Amino acid sequence: MHFPEYRARRLRRTETLRSMVREVSLDVQDFILPFFVHHGKNNKEPIEAMPGHSRLSPDLLVKELKEVVARGIPAILLFGIPAKKDPSGSEGYSDRGIVQQAVKAVKNAYPDLVVITDVCLCEYTDHGHCGVIHNRDVDNDATLDLLATMAVSHAKAGADIVAPSDMMDGRVAAIREALDDAGFEMTPILSYAAKYASGFYGPFREAAGSTPQFGDRRSYQMDPANSDEAIRETALDVDEGADMIMVKPALPYLDVIWRVRNTFDLPLVAYNVSGEFAMLKAAAEKGWLDYDRCMMEALTAIKRAGADLIISYHALEAARILQGDSSTGRK
Repeated sequence: MHFPEYRARRLRRTETLRSMVREVSLDVQDFILPFFVHHGKNNKEPIEAMPGHSRLSPDLLVKELKEVVARGIPAILLFGIPAKKDPSGSEGYSDRGIVQQAVKAVKNAYPDLVVITDVCLCEYTDHGHCGVIHNRDVDNDATLDLLATMAVSHAKAGADIVAPSDMMDGRVAAIREALDDAGFEMTPILSYAAKYASGFYGPFREAAGSTPQFGDRRSYQMDPANSDEAIRETALDVDEGADMIMVKPALPYLDVIWRVRNTFDLPLVAYNVSGEFAMLKAAAEKGWLDYDRCMMEALTAIKRAGADLIISYHALEAARILQGDSSTGRK
C-alpha cells in the first residue's frame, strides 16, 4: 500500500515528541479559582454538589489560600453568602458585607494575589433574582445604582478587579462611572459579557443559596440558542468600558468563546461552571471515567477555543497535575 510522504503519526510516537509540537498548553497562570465566603470564624460548610469545595469564613479562606498562592495560581474570584437576605440585597453593597470583609483579610495576608469580586445581587436578595423586583420582574435601571455602589464598596475594600455578572443592560457603564467618580479609575472591570441562562448553574445555586423564588432568569440572561447575540452583548460591554470579557458557561459554548476571541482583542475569560465541574466529579465517583485525564482535556479544550484565562473549580487540582502531583493532594 502506498502512503503519502506525510504521516501524521510520526510526531505522535512519544510524549516528548507530542509535547514539542503541542499547539495549546495549559499553565497554572491561566487559572482563576472561585471561593464562597460566609460569616463567622473557623466556619466551614462543605458543598454537597461540589466535592472538595466549601463555604468558608474569612479566616479559613486565608488558610485555604496558602496552597493556592504556593502553586502560583494568580487570582481568585469571591462570592458572598450574607448573614441576612432582603429584597434589595443590601449586604452586597455594605462596606461591612462578607465579601468586603473577605477581601480585606485576603489582601492583608496575600497582597500580591489578585482578588476578583462578583458584582451581583442574587446571593444577597431574599427572592434570588439579580436585581430589584417591581411587579414580579427585575427592574433593570433601578438595579444599576445598587450594582455600582457594590462595585465601589468592593474596590474600597481592596478588590483588584470587579466582575459584574447580573446581565443588566448598561451596568458596565454605570459601574465604570461610579468607580471613576470614587477615585478607582484604575480598577478594571471583568464583564460577564455573554452569560447564558444555563442549566449548568445548579450546584452554584446550592452553594450560594441563590435559586430564584419565582420565575427564572431568562429575561436577562442569554438564550442558549444564540451566538450572534453574544457578539452584540459583548460589543455593548466593550463600548461601555469593560477591560476584560467573559463567556459563561464554557464547555457547552466553545463555539461562542471562539467567535468572541476572533471578534474582540480584549483579554477573554471563560467560566468553567459548577455543573461542568460536578458532572466530572459524579462520573468519576461512579468509576465511569478517569477524572484527572478528563479534567485536563476539558480545560485544554477551553484554552484551545480561545480563552486567555479560565475560571474553574478544578483550578487547584489542575495546578497540582501540571506541577507533577496528583489532583487529590501532594505526593
